[in-house]
This record gives sequence, structure tokens and C-alpha cells, in this order.
Amino acid sequence: MTTSLLSTADDLHARTRAGRRAVVMTMGALHEGHATLVRAAREIAGPDGEVVVTVFVNPLQFGAGEDLDRYPRTLDADVKLAEQAGADVVFAPSVDEVYPGGEPQVRIAAGPMGERLEGGSRPGHFDGMLTVVAKLLHLTRPDVALFGQKDAQQLALIRRMVRDLNFGVEIVAVPTVREDDGLALSSRNRYLSATERRTALTLSQALFAGRDRHAAQEALRARAREVPATHARAEALSALGESRAAADAHAVAKAAPGAAAAVRAAARLVLDEGVRMDPPLRLDYLALVDPADFTEIGDDFTGEAVLAVAARVGTTRLIDNLPLTFGAAS
Repeated sequence: MTTSLLSTADDLHARTRAGRRAVVMTMGALHEGHATLVRAAREIAGPDGEVVVTVFVNPLQFGAGEDLDRYPRTLDADVKLAEQAGADVVFAPSVDEVYPGGEPQVRIAAGPMGERLEGGSRPGHFDGMLTVVAKLLHLTRPDVALFGQKDAQQLALIRRMVRDLNFGVEIVAVPTVREDDGLALSSRNRYLSATERRTALTLSQALFAGRDRHAAQEALRARAREVPATHARAEALSALGESRAAADAHAVAKAAPGAAAAVRAAARLVLDEGVRMDPPLRLDYLALVDPADFTEIGDDFTGEAVLAVAARVGTTRLIDNLPLTFGAAS
């Protein structure tokens, strides 16, 4: 397969389409995480469909002091990786092609969800992101668009925009791809020195600690539901590593599913270690949120949640997250 490199929407629209078109939107500097998205798109589009990878560094997403100028541009390598992963087209428009006449006066507003977490740290970022996603959806006209779960808040906002504004496109989420040491793949990882990378690992390690605490609590609750409310139930809970004082069956039955506070605390302990490292981790936020609106969940929450973290190591800002499911109480 030879991947076509196109720079105008007219050239893209002139292509003959036999099946579904699947689009993967990127800002370039492609890595294995992007390749995973492209391979997923290839599977969805099928042999008769078309996979389009967009490469566009969107100036509207970068705030004052952010890394627009130094953001890596590696188009030749991007086309090669996209081709190897199964893309039919790399669509790399110019700024003038996407924003003819200059920055758009009419933009998509992310609303309250766009002001939380990443939006609080990067004012206006999500307005710019949604505006370019809307533009690229119109320019590429896909049947399905794929996005990585690493940018969980971005994914949630895109889904909300598509639903609220009746975009005729299916949004598919693809799980985060990690390096062997657990660090989430990101184009910004290349900025990290060896010592900074060691510190950066505390982000994923903190998430894993929160996940492990959550899993232990859910296992405890599941065992509690299976064992009759008798002395044997308390003994069973104790056997799972809980002290006898904490193994009262009634208390466990009434406990909040997953104990959100304990999940946050387990992750925080690891991040505190990162703060004491050299170079230090500079924590932006640690949050355990409802993906429907990115508000913090309470101890009575059940359902899908996202444990998210953002921090700086040196001059590099990194984000990561893990999905968690808090089971219903019996």
C-alpha cells in the first residue's frame, strides 16, 4: 500500500470512496500510540474502506508560554509510520487551509466541563481543540473518528460535542499505549532527560497504585457479598488482609463502593515521592472524576470513573489517566 500525502480538502474530497472512512486526528510526531489508533481504524474501515490520518499542529490549542514553536514537526517520518500502520491518506493541511482568512471569529465553546482540570490549567485550550476537531470533521467527512483514551477529557468533550451538536460521526476510543516501563506514550516524552524520565514514571506508578487499591477494595466487597452475614463473614474479610476491627460485615456492606478517598490517597502517596525526587515532580492535579462531566466523584459513587493526573517534570508537562469501575452495592 502506498499512502497518499494530501494538503487540501478538495484533493481529499476528490478521492473515490467505496466503504467507510475512518479518521485519526494527530498533531504529528507520530509514535506507536498513534500507530495503534491507525491499526484500529484500518480494522474498522475494512479492506474496502479508507483510513485518513490528519497531521495538523493547531495553534488555537496552545496558550501563552506553551510549546507551539518547539512542537516537533516530522512529516516525512509521520507518513512512513502511517503507511506501515495501514493508512491510505495522510492529510496535512496548512494553517491557511484550515483557517482561511486567519483565526476563526466563530469557535466551539467547551462549556463548564472544558474549564475543569486541563481547562483550568490551560484556559481556552479545549475551545481551540473542539474548534479544530469540528473543522477537521467537516474537512475529512468521516464515518468514524478514533481518539486515544490518554487524553480522557478531550475524548469526553469530543463525544459531548458530537452528541450535543448532532455531528453525524461515530467516536471510537482506543486504550492508552504505554512503554515497557509504564510511561504513557506521548510526543512530549522526547523532551525528557534520563533523570527527568525517572521522575516522570511516578505519574503512571501513582495511577497503578490507585488502581491496585481500588481492585483490593472491590475484591473485599465482592467477598463480603458472597459470605453470609455471620461470624464466618468477618473471618473471611479478615483473611483478605483486613484487621478484625475493620472486618465487621455490616460496616463493609454499607461502605462506599471502591472508597474513592482511599484510591486518591494511594495515588497521592506515590506522587509525594515524586515531589521529593531530583528533579522534582511539580504536580498540577490528581483527580478522580465522573467522565460524564469531569467533576470529582464522592464516596457513594457507582459506575465508570477516571483517575487522572497532570504534572511537570522540568519544562515538560505530562498527563495520564486510568479508567476505573466502581461496583454497585448489594
